[in-house]
Amino acid sequence: MQNEPENTQPNASSIATGPGVNQDKRTLPFSKWWPLLAGALAGVALRLLFWGYPDPGPSLSAMMASFIYLVPFVVGMVTVYVAETQKRRSWKYYAWAGFLANVLFVLGTLLIMVEGLICAIIIIPLFAAEGAFGGLVMGAVCRITNWPKQTLYSFAALPLILGIVETNVPLPERLSSIERTITISASPSEVWKQIHNARDIKPEEVKLAWAYRIGVPMPLAGVTQQTPTGAVRKITMGKGVHFDQVVAESQENKYVRWTYRFYADSFPPRALDDHVMIGGQYFDFKDTSYTLTPRGNATELTIRMQYRVSTQFNWYADSVAQLLLGNAEEVLLNFYRHRSEAEPRANKIL
Repeated sequence: MQNEPENTQPNASSIATGPGVNQDKRTLPFSKWWPLLAGALAGVALRLLFWGYPDPGPSLSAMMASFIYLVPFVVGMVTVYVAETQKRRSWKYYAWAGFLANVLFVLGTLLIMVEGLICAIIIIPLFAAEGAFGGLVMGAVCRITNWPKQTLYSFAALPLILGIVETNVPLPERLSSIERTITISASPSEVWKQIHNARDIKPEEVKLAWAYRIGVPMPLAGVTQQTPTGAVRKITMGKGVHFDQVVAESQENKYVRWTYRFYADSFPPRALDDHVMIGGQYFDFKDTSYTLTPRGNATELTIRMQYRVSTQFNWYADSVAQLLLGNAEEVLLNFYRHRSEAEPRANKIL
């Protein structure tokens, strides 16, 4: 065995690859879960530090870029560092360990109820990818340098340092829209009626929407009523969610556009995750329009929804919104198609 110079600090890799260390070739899944647990616990600890919300005053928030981009990276680094103190690992291990540690980290936030299911499912793909990259970086540091511990400490402090700076950075706002179209074998008047009188919506009629599968309350009814201030469609959903769609423009059997009105009790506690609350700081619906176009004996129905996302990672948040809202629009269009086409058939039978 060669002696290390007294002024050289051995890194995790040199400890792990010394004589007598078992150098088996096993990769994930593996029997010793401590590195994964260490990484996940580091992530949960940082999540507790990023507990607050930008409103009513500046504080560290889990919606900050410093948290979203750096904490999963640190989780991957911690995981690989701990693993490398045991024995040399493969590059494949570095990536998969960082990936899985972040999945466990997100599950841990669910177990201690600091995060909701909707947010967890949405963020896991991004966190897992960042964790894999962090694991690879830490693996390279352990292989190449003599100071993996110092590198880890520096990166672990970075989210907190940058988070304090970020408390003074305003959230960027992105307005986007999404549109879907379907052809319905029914008259515009029949489709119009179903749009304004959607009662007793059954779970099986809308259950294919991904948003409802991950925890967004399912719609129960959408019924237009005349009020002293104009026409309003009353929306009711599961878990006690309710709000108004206020008619801003309307041409009977042709076009309708709604804006949104929310109340103090529109979203009961835990009905939606705070970070995806409609009308909240990070997400809001601006308006929704329905356009009905006659196509022979059929009707072409188009839904267009305009919404806002306000995060430090709008590129990701908007992509997720496009995916979920586009799918929800497709499910709603099929809901109106089934009901509009079923009504004339029922009348013929009678």
